[in-house]
Amino acid sequence: MHQSIVGYHQDEENHWVAELACGHNQHVRHKPPWVVRHWVTTEMGRAAMLGTQLDCKLCDQAVLR
Repeated sequence: MHQSIVGYHQDEENHWVAELACGHNQHVRHKPPWVVRHWVTTEMGRAAMLGTQLDCKLCDQAVLR
């Protein structure tokens, strides 16, 4: 289920996490793990991505139940 990015924070390992409109959080720094998403490593890149839709895995799991 697609949700808008409403903010960001870093987790305890300093990986970037997108805060989604549904209230869930999703790691965005690596996907696949060996590729760095350059848009998330800069403040300007993160600001430009606000409102972008990401697929929320937790919402998808809830719909399947």
